Parts: sequence; C-alpha cells; structure tokens
Amino acid sequence: MAAFVKAVNARIRSNPVTDYFFSTHFWGPASNFGIPVAAILDTQKSPEMISGQMTGALTIYAFTFMRYSLAVTPKNYLLFACHFVNAGAQLTQGYRYLDYHHWGGKDKSAVVSKGVEAAKEAVAKVEKSV
Repeated sequence: MAAFVKAVNARIRSNPVTDYFFSTHFWGPASNFGIPVAAILDTQKSPEMISGQMTGALTIYAFTFMRYSLAVTPKNYLLFACHFVNAGAQLTQGYRYLDYHHWGGKDKSAVVSKGVEAAKEAVAKVEKSV
C-alpha cells in the first residue's frame, strides 16, 4: 500500500499543473476565500450589525497577508487575490460602519423610517376612505 501511495504521489508531483492543485499554494487560498465571500455577502445586511473592531482587525490581516503572499518564494498570486478581495470588502464594511455610527447614518435611517411610517399611515387612511 505504501508503495502505491508513493507512486501516485510521484506521478502527481511530476506534472506541474497537478502539483500546484495538490499543494497548499492552491488549497490554502481557495479555502481562505470564505472570508471575503462572507464579507461581500454582509454588505447587504444592516450596518448596525457591523463590528468596528473586527472590521479593523480583518483589514489589517488582509493587508498583512497581501504583503506576505508576494514575499514568499514562489509568489502566491492566488493568496494575493484572496486578500485583495478581502481588503476591499473590509474597507467597504469599515466605510459602512463609520457612516452609520459616526457620520450621521443612524439619524438618516431614523428620518427615513419615520417617513415610511407616515406613508403607511397615509395609505391606510386612503384605503379606509375608499
């Protein structure tokens, strides 16, 4: 059995394409893409749920590993792309957090919700009269 595994491994490693797809240079970034995908999906949720500290930490993490992915030999461009997307998503979330919590987004949201309630009441009055 050990000889069979050794033979399969040698065959995989002899081809550069399969060697790449069976290495951590591929599977590390591929599995790591869950973080930016989750951040992108979170941009559709309410900004009141965003944690400013976690967003800041993930932004620093993304920029650190963007640098790391180009510092290793051989350069890992897939890891760079993963963290580039993550940095963009985290910066977007950071902007949404700051806009909502520090730049008056809460107040704007309250005004809009009051306007929506007033519109609903007006529609209800019209429906009753009809």
